[in-house]
Amino acid sequence: MEFSLEEKKILIRLARLRIEEKLFDIEKVDEFDIEKYPNVKSKCGAFVTLTMNGELRGCIGYITSDDPLHQTIQEAAEHAAFEDPRFYPLTEEEYNNVEIEISVLSEAFPMKSYDEIELGKHGLILEENGRRGLLLPQVPVEHGMDKEQFLNAICRKTGVPQDLWRKKLLNISLFTALVFCEKDLEE
Repeated sequence: MEFSLEEKKILIRLARLRIEEKLFDIEKVDEFDIEKYPNVKSKCGAFVTLTMNGELRGCIGYITSDDPLHQTIQEAAEHAAFEDPRFYPLTEEEYNNVEIEISVLSEAFPMKSYDEIELGKHGLILEENGRRGLLLPQVPVEHGMDKEQFLNAICRKTGVPQDLWRKKLLNISLFTALVFCEKDLEE
């Protein structure tokens, strides 16, 4: 799926508006005519990642969604800012230093071989022993991981032994993502 610059800006703005509404307890009016932009109404998974000074500050999302993308992103933005269990809720003092990144996910497909994994292109969803973990495609690039480190990381995140992938073919699904952030959209 391809998004226009305008669609990307709308989604970033809607994410920021939702954070502002909750943080400052105000009601913002969304000034966009969503009907003009079919991509922002598509039904797919998405993640919102918040960073501050280049460091992770929150990341929440949905692998799939039955809601229109703009609603999924607004909900994920709110959860990333205030409900990511790894961080305390975003404060007013931090707000102006937070950068928003959105990852719009493709439909996942089952992996048949570890050789299929392309670093920087594929994200991983591991389902093992009743647990599920996800790593976005940009994770190995941002952290300088090779394929083995990426597989170790998804195992750790899922809560299974990190070398389990060496012993058997795990139940991993692959997906791609369209990733964009605020600073890339500034003119």
